[in-house]
Amino acid sequence: MKKSRLVVFGITVLTILAVIVTCSGMIKDNMRLGLDLQGGFEILYEVSPLDGKKMPSMSAVAESVNKRVDVLGVNEPDITVEGNNRIRVQLAGVKNADQARRVISSTANLTFRDVNDNLLMDASVLKEGGASVTTDQYGNPVVSLKLADQSKFYEVTKKVAAMGDGQNLMVAWLDFDQATDSYAAEKTKEKPKYISAASVKEGINSTSAQISGNFSKDEANELKDLINSGSLPVKMVESYSNAVTADYGIDAFSTTMMAGAVGIALIMLFMILYYRLPGVISAITIASYVFVVFLINNLMGAVFTLSGIAALVLGVGMAVDSNILTFERIRDALYSGRSVKTAFYEGSSKSFVTIFDAQFTTFISALILFIFGTGSVKGFATMLIVSTISTLLVIVFVAKFLLKMLVDSGKLDDKKSWFGVKKNQIPSVANGESRFYYGRFKGFDFVGKAKYFIFTSLTIMVIAIGCMGFNGFKGDGILNFGIDFTSGTKITVQSDSAIKADELKTQLKSLGIHANSVKINGDKNEIAHVFVKEAVNTSTMEKAKTSLKATYKHDVSDSTVTPVIGRELVRKAIVISVLAWIGVMIYISLRFKWDYALSGIIALIHDVFIILCFCAIFRLEVNTEIIAVMLAIIGYSINNSIVVFDRIRDQVKENRHEKLDQVKYKEIVNIALQNTATRSILSTFTTVLPVICLLGLGSNAIFTFCLALFIGLIAGAGSSLFIAAQVWYQLRMREKPKSKKVHKKHKKEAVEEMIVPGLNDY
Repeated sequence: MKKSRLVVFGITVLTILAVIVTCSGMIKDNMRLGLDLQGGFEILYEVSPLDGKKMPSMSAVAESVNKRVDVLGVNEPDITVEGNNRIRVQLAGVKNADQARRVISSTANLTFRDVNDNLLMDASVLKEGGASVTTDQYGNPVVSLKLADQSKFYEVTKKVAAMGDGQNLMVAWLDFDQATDSYAAEKTKEKPKYISAASVKEGINSTSAQISGNFSKDEANELKDLINSGSLPVKMVESYSNAVTADYGIDAFSTTMMAGAVGIALIMLFMILYYRLPGVISAITIASYVFVVFLINNLMGAVFTLSGIAALVLGVGMAVDSNILTFERIRDALYSGRSVKTAFYEGSSKSFVTIFDAQFTTFISALILFIFGTGSVKGFATMLIVSTISTLLVIVFVAKFLLKMLVDSGKLDDKKSWFGVKKNQIPSVANGESRFYYGRFKGFDFVGKAKYFIFTSLTIMVIAIGCMGFNGFKGDGILNFGIDFTSGTKITVQSDSAIKADELKTQLKSLGIHANSVKINGDKNEIAHVFVKEAVNTSTMEKAKTSLKATYKHDVSDSTVTPVIGRELVRKAIVISVLAWIGVMIYISLRFKWDYALSGIIALIHDVFIILCFCAIFRLEVNTEIIAVMLAIIGYSINNSIVVFDRIRDQVKENRHEKLDQVKYKEIVNIALQNTATRSILSTFTTVLPVICLLGLGSNAIFTFCLALFIGLIAGAGSSLFIAAQVWYQLRMREKPKSKKVHKKHKKEAVEEMIVPGLNDY
């Protein structure tokens, strides 16, 4: 029977590895990459009715936009309606972003007018989808139209022919504006706005007609596509846009994936070296976890983004923390002289509720971020949600199952050292020995040393306030807010050689764009980020991109945010943060008590402030992705705090019959922190390790994102030990000392374990 456990273990491991190897290629081929990984663009349109027309339903507008997108040949476009008058269009992999923007936003209202701009007929005389590109007798491209109302077309052309020489012209317009457009003003221009002005000598009685002009083949095809997709029943104005070149996206994808893979591999190696046999189990489950995360995202049709990959790497670190929690509880039991089997079941039982609480609070933050976030922030949230679910499904269930098979086989009964503990640390229960090893932090006064951490945090805050005041006085702003919050335009230029900021600013100025700042980065200073306070209009941007591409030989990326959207993003950022704090506080209050919740929230506020302080000191760009970092840190930090609170609650329960005064509470907090400090350090190390890899090896596009994440992780680890626990201690000090002889009063401190079939139902 015991031997069969080893057989089940072997078959399970081989099956897991076989599935991963067999299906990984299929998952890779079916990955939907976001525009930041394969190029493309995202635009948020403000929708308004055309002059004198009723506003159609937004679903009808979305359908019209979808028809436009179809003619571009883009796979799996993402078109979503936001509110009552906005549509967000995301097209990943589109080759010509400028053409796509023209095709999507053009109303394509085709009309035929006389030389006095009087309407003769509109596109209703044409057959739907009947436009095609042909050539005239000289080989020039023309657009051929099939007529749906042949008799009306004949009557109109007959009327125009009778107008006499010089007046017998039928002018074809696309999106004629009665307020500004006229044939008289346009006919003298080299490139008039109207499509063509055909001379009509007699009524045309035919099933087809042609629009001819000085077209290139591409222009003729674009006109054909617009006519076939039908007129757009509304006017659409860009309020936010983000265009990424394919080269930039592909480079970002490859470097970030490599950095993430290195980080995950280092975590596996560390777990094996530190925990030995459980570390091997952890490495197997980490591989399974990454596979399941990608599989779930594929099945959901989720889009992979740069920030999503960063969330995956962060998720791996947080998932490994679940293993560390269990393994440390097992070691704790071994240090008390338990048998391997007893230690395994005891450690698994005690760690499960803590793991669930920690993952659920992260899930709360990620869910709020998903509901209120947009673009890359939503991609980050999606990956974080999938990561928390996968942690409970894979890291907890699979790791426990595999280790259970080995433990129940009896082969590990006399191999306690295989769990990373030393023989001289384990008491001999048979000889009457009791526990004598309590870890490296035994006797460390965490309560007394907390003042040094708090002093360091206050020093950072004072320096940050000074930097804010200095930069505000200079007129640079107290924080380096990105265009997400301030509105404006960001232009990204790439080159094969070093870019000189002055030359770039001069070229942009000649194109009518006044750059407020230019930041150069890249290994060879070959990437430039240009920031313009005013939102650059589409036509000016198209000219600038053409000119810059001619100079630097690479496509140009751009992002524009209007003031209205900027204000909304600021409001959303505040709402998201407050909701996350409220959600976490409510959950902790339910699972623990109000003083635990308040302590945790104060620690979270500290972590957010520390991130903002470093942004102020080093002038890191504060944008929506920094908000995503803050939400991730809220989840991570409260994760750490819950582990600490769980240990404190255990100590309160053990001392429930004693008088709880200042001395006793200090002892309780110190013992709890001594017991969990090793886990906190290991957890932080395994989470920070892949982030460091992303910083050193990943794309420049997420450097600020990862740096803020790194700062937040360190702050979160410290605050759980030196702020959350200390605040709880101070709150309890305000209570009157009391002896807990009545059992009813301590029941709130001891939350019963949640029983989940197959996980902890032994």
